[in-house]
Amino acid sequence: MSPGLREHFADYGSFHATPGNRLCHSIGIPLIYFSSIALLAHVTLLRQDDFVLTLAEPVFLAITLYYLRLNLALGAMMLVLTVAMATVGGFIPVPVATGLFLLGWVLQFVGHYVYEKKSPAFFRNVAHLLVGPLWILAKATGRD
Repeated sequence: MSPGLREHFADYGSFHATPGNRLCHSIGIPLIYFSSIALLAHVTLLRQDDFVLTLAEPVFLAITLYYLRLNLALGAMMLVLTVAMATVGGFIPVPVATGLFLLGWVLQFVGHYVYEKKSPAFFRNVAHLLVGPLWILAKATGRD
């Protein structure tokens, strides 16, 4: 793991020390990530014959490049997950994706204010909005 990613994870982890908050995040962050992809997959940027480019592709390509820069293995895993989520996300109706997005955020704030008693890490460092999904993946795969 790169020193930069280790620092991000250490800082992010300091805001997620309680089991209740970690549980809320282990459900909420994937919901937010997936529903964001699903919502962006409904915004068409270009359509030509059978080719459709949605807002999901360029946004998550940029995020994946950031993840790959932080850690090649985790970035590659996140790319595979993102492609799978984008494939499914286009079939999720906007109201359902919006509901999942809101539920994910409710879980984040429950985790922080009910269990952790500390504001979310991204209030102090907006980069943590991107670090969170990678942190969850690292925890789930034992690469933290």
